[in-house]
Amino acid sequence: MIEQILPDLFKIEVPLPDIPLAILNAYLIKGPDRNLLVDTGIKREESKQAIEQAFKEADADLKKTDFFITHMHLDHFGLVSELRTESSKIFFSPVDAERIQGEDLWHDFIAFARLNGFPEEELQAVLVSHPGYRYHQARRKERFDFTFVREGDILRVGDYSFNIIETPGHTMGHLCLYEEKHKVLVAGDHLLHDITPTIQLWSGDENPLSEFLQSLDKVGGMDIHLVLPGHGRLIKNHRKRVDALKEHHEERSEEILSLLEEGGKTAYQVASGMRWDVDIEAWEVFPVVQKWFTVGETMAHLKYLEESGRVWKRVKDQTMTFLLP
Repeated sequence: MIEQILPDLFKIEVPLPDIPLAILNAYLIKGPDRNLLVDTGIKREESKQAIEQAFKEADADLKKTDFFITHMHLDHFGLVSELRTESSKIFFSPVDAERIQGEDLWHDFIAFARLNGFPEEELQAVLVSHPGYRYHQARRKERFDFTFVREGDILRVGDYSFNIIETPGHTMGHLCLYEEKHKVLVAGDHLLHDITPTIQLWSGDENPLSEFLQSLDKVGGMDIHLVLPGHGRLIKNHRKRVDALKEHHEERSEEILSLLEEGGKTAYQVASGMRWDVDIEAWEVFPVVQKWFTVGETMAHLKYLEESGRVWKRVKDQTMTFLLP
């Protein structure tokens, strides 16, 4: 399905088979010589057909199109290898590019999860069932001639002039586009109307929740009339949504601190005691991939609380536990 948002700017609803989010919002900006497509969907025929049909309805030539990828996740990046042509530019973050074309980070992710209390048998099940792992293995064999963009760079398409805005958090290389004349932010997964962007930690070297909250403050201070998110409904009051997301993460932090009043716990143990918005009665019957996401989010909060001095970390016998000061 395609919808015109502004002159020569269209939202395309791209199906995401077998992914809970179900739909990606891709955005097509038509230009006199070259078009720009923001995000693509996954590498599935259903996604590809939706893109091709939308281009026909918009009377746009896919062969004269460049791509802007907001971040590395497969629902935003996966189909670009099928859609690109020899003349296409793929605008992307050098930070996320290093992740997808560098060393196999999943080995490090698994080791970090093990350190944080994830049971061994469940870790092996993650490698079998996690779509991100399977896709990561496949795309490491592909090579892309990226055009790297950074904060302050400008992409011009027809009458539109988009400023690159770095918004780390959801991924460390997440990018948004800001069009100052129309006061529009193309937000990827940085701002979502209906759900909270996932902020996960799988390394001891990063603090993604702190980065995300700083990115929220950056965007919250901008003059924006309309946010075009990567999923769900458009956002017309971005500051209200920014405040709601910040409040959500503070509530999550308070919930974790309350659980740690019972004594020191691993991230896995903390996650098992938290309230999650899933229709499953008990932690024991959570699908293992769902456990992976929830533990990743919990680790992000624990790292944030540790860096702010609200919890302490202790490593003993190859296990990391957290406790109140």
